[in-house]
Amino acid sequence: MADSTVIVPSLAIRPERSDPPDVPKFPEVEREASTLNGSEPTPPRRRRQLSEDYAHSPSPPRIHRRRHYLPVEDPTRRKRSPEADSRSPTPERGRALARTRSRSVSYSRSRSVSYSRSPSYSRSRSRSYSPSISRSASPPPKRRRRGTYQAESVSPPPARRRRPLPDVDYQRALERERQAAEREEKEVKPFDPKAEYQRLLDLRSGGTYVPPARLRALQSQIVEGNPKEHQRLAWDNLKKGINGLINKVNKSNIREIVQDIFKQNLIRGRGLFVRSIMRAQAASLPFTPVYAAVAAIVNTKLPQIGELLVARLIIQFRKAYRRNDKPVCISSTMFLAHVCNYQVAHEIVILQILHLLLERPTDDSVEIAVGFMREVGMFLAKASAPANNGVFERFRAILHEGQLEPRTQYMIESLFLIRKNEYRDHPDIAEELDLVEEEDQITHMIGLDDELNGEDILNVFKFDSDYEENEAKYKDIREEILGAEDDAGEISDESEVSSEDEGEDNPSEQKKMEIQDMTNRNLVNLRRTIYLTIRSSMDFEECCHKLMRINLAQGQEVEMVNMIIECCSQEKIYSKFYGLIGERFCKMNRFWKSTFAEAFKTYYDTIHRFETNKIRNIAKFCAHLLASDALDWEVLDCVHLNEDETTASSRIFLKILFQDMVEETGIKTVVERFNDPDRDKQAAFRGILPRDNPSDTRFAINFFTIIGLGAVTEDLRGYLQMAMEKAKEKI
Repeated sequence: MADSTVIVPSLAIRPERSDPPDVPKFPEVEREASTLNGSEPTPPRRRRQLSEDYAHSPSPPRIHRRRHYLPVEDPTRRKRSPEADSRSPTPERGRALARTRSRSVSYSRSRSVSYSRSPSYSRSRSRSYSPSISRSASPPPKRRRRGTYQAESVSPPPARRRRPLPDVDYQRALERERQAAEREEKEVKPFDPKAEYQRLLDLRSGGTYVPPARLRALQSQIVEGNPKEHQRLAWDNLKKGINGLINKVNKSNIREIVQDIFKQNLIRGRGLFVRSIMRAQAASLPFTPVYAAVAAIVNTKLPQIGELLVARLIIQFRKAYRRNDKPVCISSTMFLAHVCNYQVAHEIVILQILHLLLERPTDDSVEIAVGFMREVGMFLAKASAPANNGVFERFRAILHEGQLEPRTQYMIESLFLIRKNEYRDHPDIAEELDLVEEEDQITHMIGLDDELNGEDILNVFKFDSDYEENEAKYKDIREEILGAEDDAGEISDESEVSSEDEGEDNPSEQKKMEIQDMTNRNLVNLRRTIYLTIRSSMDFEECCHKLMRINLAQGQEVEMVNMIIECCSQEKIYSKFYGLIGERFCKMNRFWKSTFAEAFKTYYDTIHRFETNKIRNIAKFCAHLLASDALDWEVLDCVHLNEDETTASSRIFLKILFQDMVEETGIKTVVERFNDPDRDKQAAFRGILPRDNPSDTRFAINFFTIIGLGAVTEDLRGYLQMAMEKAKEKI
């Protein structure tokens, strides 16, 4: 093969030498050049070896000057949009851009090879801005200036027509177009006053000031046409009002605060009221007597609230006792103690709690019991002296055992000292908080082991379909409560003014008015004395003996009878103890017998006001008096057994009354008494066994048959049969 010479601009290189390492290789060009030469292309590994040999050759170094190329715009390339330039650079975008640029603009190398028939041929290399390989002869090298190496501008060959290139990131371009279309089509979001109101409330809770006028405007927008939101806002206002009043109450302003509390809808918000007062008491234990006084006043007008409060306090104490939560136990027992002092709860719950705490004494349980007795000891000593003595005997036994810490033993000794001083520093009711009359107070008989329902559902909002009607009903109740109080206050003020005027005119009349006490304080003391006497007696004979020694004014005998029946009705289960007391009084003289007969008629007329348990106890008490002939059966003349003159409560009362009479005397005796030929007795039984109207007769027959006393109605059935036959004959 003929010798060949490779011609490079301004540099001649021997054929065996390879390109410098920084010059890029183009396999297509080498393959074509080798084909034209008639030789095989140099493999990549061999080229690398030749480059290394060249780098380590002892020949003098040659200066390789880098060419500087000026960029040439491609007329076929689409200009980039400003959106693509404004996008943030990402790795994916960079790689895509590099691929696009490598396809669109590239500095390629073209080799021009010229062949001659002379024994020597020259091969020249040149760089040009062209995407194709040129096979034409390279132009002759021109003279270059020293210090610079810049290729002269060579007009590029006509470019091939290409397709317009896509965007840098086609997927992102589509996504931008889709989002822009959505923004254009999307309607303006309507204003939501509820969301804005909630946002403002969150801001205000975080300390940001929000104008009240703005809140009211948003509330009006929310409430308009939406009864549920209206009730929810009213519920929030009710909650805020009750919490604010409970937090402001103290001994000096309790009268005004209670009136404001009644202005709130306590029937709807009774759960809120009980929860608020329990939280306030747990947070400030020294104010417990004040909160108990508020609860006692509300209990006189709305007994369901007092019952709910006692039930929740007992539930809270039971949970805290199981969890060994000492602070909650202390707060619960202290509140229960003061509630019992106001007779909102019965003293039986006091004894049950003390029995639970002192059955297995520990330092914590004895400490809670000592604090409990310190608050309720004075009331327990008045209400039940034997029970009070038993509790202190248990404390003495625990003290003698000596198994507790010295600190706990010292607390027990201090309790005995307080008892010795007659609870001088721990009264049951403070003078400035004694605002409730004893006869107005309603006592709830709830035990520690009873199944209780805290009614937690009352703490949350619930939509009321009859909201307006219920609000109107409570408005009437509120006017009745506050109006009566206002009238009483005006009357008392007028009486005080008139008494002052009369006292100034005549001192003797003032003295006489001071002697005549019309505040019923003596009556309250009498009822308390009778109650304590009954509770402190071991058997009915001792009780009757003590009650007869009480000095009664003229007309107060009825209070004695009423207290005996009320104490009987307050029992959880009927006790024959009260029936024996009534029997002894009735058989003592005719005066007491007539008094108990009048009480029977009074309680039968008002039996619908009592609960089922009280109705049962009163009926059993009256049945014992009738069965033992302590009362004459003529007292039954007030009973008219028909559908129009009886209620559900009166029918329950009569059912228990007749069934107990049969249990004590037998069905035979009862039938004989009802069939007695005595005209007076028959006149008294006309209401029970009516014979004037067939419908009333049929009602009485069905009533006695249902309660299991059908034998009483045998004569009545015959009368009804005859009456029906006579009616058929007339027809």
